[in-house]
Formats: sequence, C-alpha cells, structure tokens
Amino acid sequence: MAYRNGTYVAFHADGNNRPGKTDIDYYNLMKAWSAKTDDDFTIINSHDKAAAVRDSSLHATLRRSLHERLKNSKNMVLVIGETTRLDNDWVPFEIEQAIDRYQIPIIATYSIYEKPIRNPAALSQYWPQALATRINNGSAHVIHIPFKKAALNDAIGQFSHNKFPSGGGKGVYSDEAYRNFGISD
Repeated sequence: MAYRNGTYVAFHADGNNRPGKTDIDYYNLMKAWSAKTDDDFTIINSHDKAAAVRDSSLHATLRRSLHERLKNSKNMVLVIGETTRLDNDWVPFEIEQAIDRYQIPIIATYSIYEKPIRNPAALSQYWPQALATRINNGSAHVIHIPFKKAALNDAIGQFSHNKFPSGGGKGVYSDEAYRNFGISD
C-alpha cells in the first residue's frame, strides 16, 4: 500500500514549460513558497516522489509515472486558469484518475480570481469537462479557492483521501476563514 502524504499538482502546460506562458508558473511558485523557510507553507510534492520523465517520453511511460505520483498523493491541487478547460490530454486524465481511481479531493485554485469564492458554479466556464462532469454527477470532492498562499496552505494541510471538503463538488471556505487568510472582497 502506498504512503499517501503527497500533494499532486495539475496544471495546463499547453505543451511547453516556458515561464510566463502557461500555468506551470503557478506550480513553480508553489515550489518556491515551499522551499522558503521563513513561513509555514509546505507541500510534499508528489512529482518529486516518482522518477522524472521527459516530455519526449512515450505516452505509456508518462501515464505510468503519473499513476505512481497519484497513488502516493493525499490530495490534488488543480490550477485553473483561462486555458485549463482547453486541455484535452493530461489534465482530464489526471482529474479522472484522482477522483475515479484514487479517491482524492481536488483543491481547485483559480489563478484568474483573487477574491473569496462563494459560488463555484459561477466559475464553471473555466472547469475542464472531466471536472465539470464529476462535480455534476456527485463523485468529486472539491474545495474552490483563489490562488492565494494562505488558502492553499490550509487546504493542502486539511484535506486528504481521509478528509474531504464539505459541499461535495462545490465546497467553499467560510467568510471567517477568508478573513483569517487575509483575503477579502
């Protein structure tokens, strides 16, 4: 049995890893926050727990590596930006496996939204189809938050395969939690 303590981060890379071009920037920012020792933001990065593969690796090799990473994860951070819904390859696969096979909660963090999220359905136009389907059929456990360090840190530390966010696929933090995070309208 896998030791499930990692956080799996999924994002739309649009086939490249050039800074400033895709949501990989938000993944890299999370890694930088975790590397700093002056605060309590930490993640156990599931991508560091399995052998690295190159973008040129065979599709089957990439799939195996992603399965290994998901198997060792307690939750998934899904960075949602303007183009995430357009991904028709890895992001849908990662969402399907996280929810259907590994039963881990999704921390949907919106890089395009900085205010408290109270009505996730209002942001549904940004959801990848794989996520929308699972939210609508009730199989997903999702907390929806803006891409803010304090909210991410709390969600990563709080939600796991053993503790899902409340609200099914449309979980949100309370106004009090947002005040504690220093996030306001």
